[in-house]
Amino acid sequence: MKLFYATILQDPNKGYFMTNIEKLKNLLENKVIPDLENVIDSIFQDIKDGAEISLGEKEELKELQEMHNECREILIEIEAKEMEEDEAKELLEELLEIISE
Repeated sequence: MKLFYATILQDPNKGYFMTNIEKLKNLLENKVIPDLENVIDSIFQDIKDGAEISLGEKEELKELQEMHNECREILIEIEAKEMEEDEAKELLEELLEIISE
């Protein structure tokens, strides 16, 4: 896993280590958002297949959807160049901590 994170936190095309903003964007686009979408899709597939989901699973789905929306909002902020480097560093550290658990 650590090799994957090291790979997405360095841009070989640019030949240098990326800024925290670039690292955050890369992590969101290549790991966090796709993982969230896979879990959300899996839950919806279970529902489609007729599986009953518990109240806890409904709450988890709601939390996953909120997290997905927050990640999308962060990307929008990055694209609009409204994110500061120190804010990106904090968010990046939080995400890496969550992922490593």
